[in-house]
Amino acid sequence: MPAWEQRKFGDCFEFLKSNTLSRAGLNDENGTARNVHYGDILIKFGDCLDGERSDLPFITDDTVLPKFAGSILREGDVIFADTAEDEAAGKCVELRKLPKEPTISGLHTIPARPRFFFGTGYLGHYLNSDAYHRQLLPLMQGIKVISVSKAALQDTQVRFPGLSEQAAIGAALSEIDNLITLHQRKRLSIRQRSPVWS
Repeated sequence: MPAWEQRKFGDCFEFLKSNTLSRAGLNDENGTARNVHYGDILIKFGDCLDGERSDLPFITDDTVLPKFAGSILREGDVIFADTAEDEAAGKCVELRKLPKEPTISGLHTIPARPRFFFGTGYLGHYLNSDAYHRQLLPLMQGIKVISVSKAALQDTQVRFPGLSEQAAIGAALSEIDNLITLHQRKRLSIRQRSPVWS
């Protein structure tokens, strides 16, 4: 079995631009582009994002998209939430499937594009693992609001096996995530049907 490779983040990824739109600049109805908001990365999304099913909000102002022509997201890109109220700063999501509309990264995010191919699902799970996230902890700044910078990410180390093993790891962990989600939905459904006793 080939050894795992270890390389600097900056050797593996290039950074893309993100917009500075607050929730007020987004809507759930329509628009020419979609937006990935840092709050959704922290709370709503798991390690991997299927944008076709995740109801990404639309950008209300149609003049925003042309400014980000070189930073339209594609499958395999990763997005970090650079700010949080705790050590969740640095949580990441790997983009799996995207909606038909162009999608760009939003406020308080750091979007990054791999410089070479990774197995589907591997990055989302690895970049959220304790092994990787522990590297970010000493690099975080702030007291009430904690943040991680591009410069901090740049020097972290990324470890990965060969492509087939990456794909196998990504598939196995995604299957576990799906089972957990399924059980959570079942529990919620049972609780909603159960009478509340006072």
